[in-house]
Amino acid sequence: MDYLEFYKLKEQPFSNVVDNRFYYDNPQLSEALVRIKYAVDSMKGLAVVVGDIGTGKTTLARKILDELDEKVYEAALLVVLHSSVTSDWLMKKIAMQIGVDKPEETKVDLLGQIYKRLLEIHEEGRKAVVLIDEMQMLRSQEIMEEFRGLLNMEVPEGKLITLVFFGLSEMEKLFSLDEPLKQRIALRCRLKALEEDITQEYMKHRLNIAGAEEDIFTPDAIKAIHFYSKGVPRLINTVCDNALLEGFLVNKEMIDKDIIESVGITLGLNTEEKND
Repeated sequence: MDYLEFYKLKEQPFSNVVDNRFYYDNPQLSEALVRIKYAVDSMKGLAVVVGDIGTGKTTLARKILDELDEKVYEAALLVVLHSSVTSDWLMKKIAMQIGVDKPEETKVDLLGQIYKRLLEIHEEGRKAVVLIDEMQMLRSQEIMEEFRGLLNMEVPEGKLITLVFFGLSEMEKLFSLDEPLKQRIALRCRLKALEEDITQEYMKHRLNIAGAEEDIFTPDAIKAIHFYSKGVPRLINTVCDNALLEGFLVNKEMIDKDIIESVGITLGLNTEEKND
């Protein structure tokens, strides 16, 4: 027996793997989604989503990609994995993602291909969108200038491509590398940690998706989860997952505050004394 069977769950409710089935449409994500869709549909060119670690940027990026119907949008999501990405590699990647066959080696020819492809997409009545996650990794002035070049491609209706950047707060420093690019930011969204009541709804939603038929966490446990996680979704998942395992090991059908405090301290999330 494992904790899934013990708590009568069909699957892990608090995995940190992005899965749109578990997407919880809390007010700030809902608002951000509407704002970004507006930027895309009105061809604004550049939108920026900023948030601390674990606040749901990648979750939002995947949700937006899922929402963009391929009949209406030519959309792609790029995740930056390291800071050594070059402008040449990035431009070729963007070209391929929007449907350019056999990207040229020279920058002038490549930009020509991208422009031609963007015009084709526009003439088809569709909109080109590239979402870039972990944007703070791109610490190159040359890359910022390349983005600005893409945003110079436009028609009377607006920009031929919309770029949506997702990153940590330090991403803001990148725009100081290219002031003209900074001035092209048409929309900004900031993701914050969840309030306690939203934390509770978030947990309930994920448990329901996983098949929970009755409460597993006591009200005091939920308060403690919010305290140790500080309302950060990724940490909420980590604390809850560990708590379910701990509860199973000590044979407790309801997860209480004591289990959460033990887990929180073990994970090193907060060693300060918790106020009742």
